[in-house]
This record gives sequence, structure tokens and C-alpha cells, in this order.
Amino acid sequence: MTASFTEGHSDPTVQPVPASVVQQVDAADTTLHNPRRAVLSLGANLGNRLETLQGAVDALEDTPGIRVKAVSPVYETEPWGVEPGSQPAYFNAVVLLKTTLPPSSLLERAHAVEEAFHRVRDERWGARTLDVDIVAYADVVDDDPQLTLPHPRAHERAFVLAPWHDVDPGARLPGRGAVADLLDAVTREGVTVRKDLELQLPE
Repeated sequence: MTASFTEGHSDPTVQPVPASVVQQVDAADTTLHNPRRAVLSLGANLGNRLETLQGAVDALEDTPGIRVKAVSPVYETEPWGVEPGSQPAYFNAVVLLKTTLPPSSLLERAHAVEEAFHRVRDERWGARTLDVDIVAYADVVDDDPQLTLPHPRAHERAFVLAPWHDVDPGARLPGRGAVADLLDAVTREGVTVRKDLELQLPE
């Protein structure tokens, strides 16, 4: 497990985890009952965007009950729903997890990670230091307004579909179909892979 985002700084969202708990979580895929696969989307357009995305990946890995299994390439994306040029471009990525947390607890953790990076929810489509969205959780389809699964707009967002397809070409979005087909149906304009950037999979 990794515990730092930048030199000398530990994950601000968690207290030190006892070694016994770490060992139990590290064995989750084989010893805990029924770990679920989840897909999370990360985005940042303020501050050091790449460092923030890496910090989010590390914070998720440092969560008991979560194992980060894959991290997508980084994409640069023009902001949605705002006047062109009014905000910096986003860096986006998708993370594949195995988790024993229920969806509600995973959402709480996602919000805690956002808050650790000073996410402010002042306005819809506003600039943000970090956005962590649950795209899909196993095959769950649920219209709960607190957490709609899968994410209600994931099927129309190339900045989610493109990195997800890169890291899992055979993926399916529950209730919507193959990610590859969904990606073919949307525009990729303003969504560009950054081959010069890379997120590290926690060891």
C-alpha cells in the first residue's frame, strides 16, 4: 500500500491503519466474501492536476476494503457546460477497483477524498480541484437519487468511456451495453489522450 501523495505528506483522509487490518484487506480478493468490481471516474482542472489524480488513486488504495486493480491513461478534456476558455482543461482518468464496501460507503469515501483536496461544491459545472464519481458498481442498476447506478450520464461522456475502454476493452455499462459501442456513439471532440502523462498503479 502507498500512503503519500507528495513527499512528506500522508493521506489526509485516513488515520494510520493497523498492520493487522492491512493484512486482512490485502487478502480481500481471496478471503473476504464476494468482493465487487467498481469503476470510478476521476477529474481535476485546478492546481496540479496530475498530482491530484495520483493522490486520489493512492487514497483509494489506502482505504480498508478497497483494492485498486487498474488505472487508465490520462485524458485532457475541455470542460462541459461552460463558456469555452472560461475554465482550465480537465485531466481525467478511470480507476477499476475491487471492494467489499457497499455502494453507500464507497460514495462516502469518494466524497472524503474530494474534500481532502479541497473540493468546493459552489456551482454546477464549476471548476474543481477533484471530482470522484462512481460510474458503475458490479451489475447494480438503481435509481436512488443519493447514488444512481450506473452514473446517469456516463454513457454520453467520452471522457469516461474512452479511458474506461482503454483499461478494459470488453467492459459493459450496466443497463446500457458495451462501452465500446457507447464510445462509438459519442463525439470525442475536446477529449485527448495525454501519452506524455501517466498515473502509477499503487504497489
